[in-house]
Amino acid sequence: MRKITSLYLLIFLLPLISFAHEGHGHTHGFTITHYFVEPEHLAVLIGVVVAGIVYFRYRRKKEKVVE
Repeated sequence: MRKITSLYLLIFLLPLISFAHEGHGHTHGFTITHYFVEPEHLAVLIGVVVAGIVYFRYRRKKEKVVE
């Protein structure tokens, strides 16, 4: 069930991954700086970091309960 839910979530978010936005050509879209300067990429980066922190805290808390 988790795999199916993950697959549906990925399919749902796919249009956001391929979102074209302004900034390509202005901040050299093929450099690493572009991904940290443009708000669209920065929002995704922050979301991934927050999701990772929440996930690892949840896993650590769950492991402590089991012990």
